[in-house]
Amino acid sequence: MVSTGAFNYINVLEKACDAGWMRNAAISNNIANVDTPGYKRKDVDFESYLQSAVFGGSSLDDNIASVDLDTITGTTYTDYGQVDYRLDGNNVDIDTENVELAKNQMKYYTMLDSITQEFTRLKSVLKTS
Repeated sequence: MVSTGAFNYINVLEKACDAGWMRNAAISNNIANVDTPGYKRKDVDFESYLQSAVFGGSSLDDNIASVDLDTITGTTYTDYGQVDYRLDGNNVDIDTENVELAKNQMKYYTMLDSITQEFTRLKSVLKTS
């Protein structure tokens, strides 16, 4: 992480990418354990931390500038919901996991693209200076 105001959005996007990477690993692990008796699916909670860190102030720029990056890390949790898809207690649905994996990958690549765009903006500012 770079500690200058010019990189505020990049630093937050980097944290989002880290959480996306964690979610990808959790979903892949769920898919690998689809036939494991008693296995409970895992997921990553990140969005709630991000929302509480960047919403509620006067402007998004000010909120991003003052965000404590240590408070917006992803946390892996186990889903002990009421739905078990099999009699052996496993609650992994392979179709749902595949959809979640595809959705997570699209989000991840979108965040990477956003980081690239931020660096492109900084580069264009430096060229004109």
